Amino acid sequence: MAKADFYETLGVKKGADEKELKSAYRKLAMKYHPDRNPGDEAAEQKFKEVGEAYETLKDPQKRAAYDRFGHAAFENGGAGGFGGGGFGAGGQGGFSDIFEDIFGEMMGGARQRRSTGGRERGADLRYNMEITLEEAYYGKTAQIRVPSSIQCDNCSGSGAKPGTHPTTCGTCHGSGRVRAAQGFFSIERTCPTCHGRGQTINDPCPKCAGQGRVTEDRSLSVNIPAGIEDGTRIRLAGEGEAGMRGGPSGDLYIFLSVKPHEFFQRDGADLFCSVPISMTTAALGGQFDVVTLDGSKTRVKVPEGTQTGKQFRLRSKGMPVLRSSQTGDLYIQVTIETPQKLSKRQRELLTEFESLSSKENSPESAGFFSRMKDFFDTLSN
Repeated sequence: MAKADFYETLGVKKGADEKELKSAYRKLAMKYHPDRNPGDEAAEQKFKEVGEAYETLKDPQKRAAYDRFGHAAFENGGAGGFGGGGFGAGGQGGFSDIFEDIFGEMMGGARQRRSTGGRERGADLRYNMEITLEEAYYGKTAQIRVPSSIQCDNCSGSGAKPGTHPTTCGTCHGSGRVRAAQGFFSIERTCPTCHGRGQTINDPCPKCAGQGRVTEDRSLSVNIPAGIEDGTRIRLAGEGEAGMRGGPSGDLYIFLSVKPHEFFQRDGADLFCSVPISMTTAALGGQFDVVTLDGSKTRVKVPEGTQTGKQFRLRSKGMPVLRSSQTGDLYIQVTIETPQKLSKRQRELLTEFESLSSKENSPESAGFFSRMKDFFDTLSN
């Protein structure tokens, strides 16, 4: 009987991404799980087919080989076009093995798969976390839930049905590699029988379909230190995806982003805040209070004749420096607000003020227009 197409088995389109593949696999694995269908041999067979399809399509190299050659990519005598004898213990090898041997070694792929006892390291996982500027200031301990593959408790990660054990591969004798000779060349490649694991499982675990791991949400505690910056990556060793058949787990990487703040902008350990002040405060001088991230108030004194853009530096009122006793500064930049919706009396007073003003009251604007007049006269002449 012809083997079903892996994409049809999972019920996804050929261009499905990793997220769609995983979602489809989880739904079908739960539907056809032997524990939910006791005594149903058809469901058990479907469960195995779903597991095999997912394992092939989630691996980029295997998927590329399958898309090009179908099931023949993983069978002896397959890999259309790769003819000739002497490849492997039983004749020709699959295209996936040759592809992995030629290109995988250079990229580190085949070397990563080579393991003892059929164990493979689990994949690294990424988790995106957004925190507030206040949380970055004080630091926090966050609880997160991460969907991940964990070691199957039914078979203790071996992949074999409880009471049984994986057996040493008879083709490669446990090394996971076989030598293929053709003419003057001798090529070492992944064993086509055990796919480099060195072991085969004759009676797979019904809970994990021989993978040695199952998908489950985990709750983890993440310590975010004070002073953490936007874009920082935190590594949690061994908290990634569980390894295949008892192999070591991958790592979990937490990528942090800090939300934009209503008042403060951050540049390293320094903070910047733009504060509008009235025209009269800028002209006559005055003061105002600023609330800082540590919850305290700091008074800022505005000298007479302050202009828009003037900065005031508040030392040690910025962000803490990560893993240091130092603290950045807070810079207050003032902008002068022009009065709006004037009453009749206010307009009269401003008109009177304008009539009494001289160049000394507005030296910048007077100087600018004087230079502009000289420039125009030069062009005219």
